[in-house]
Amino acid sequence: MHKFKEIDVAELEGMVDAEAAAIRLIDVRNPGEVARGCLPRAENLPLHTLPLQADSISPEDTLVFYCQTGARSAQACAFMASRGFARVYNLRGGIVAWMQSGRPVG
Repeated sequence: MHKFKEIDVAELEGMVDAEAAAIRLIDVRNPGEVARGCLPRAENLPLHTLPLQADSISPEDTLVFYCQTGARSAQACAFMASRGFARVYNLRGGIVAWMQSGRPVG
């Protein structure tokens, strides 16, 4: 079993504050969902395109995936961990948890 870590909203915010430049925040929702709002600094990479784009992601990157509630992003994390990526994180609760915490969306 390939491992990735689940993080909550506060942990993500701490990571971004501490090492903003070193984190790739990846939204795996589809473009229609992203149009309703996304996390600041996030890039959109729909889950179904991840296998096609995986080779363009550096294994040195710290990857934080999120989706609506955390289920699809957990799939993305498992996929990337299975490819040998060591710093892979899933935002528990996804953008729903982020918005419920009162944090801004773009």
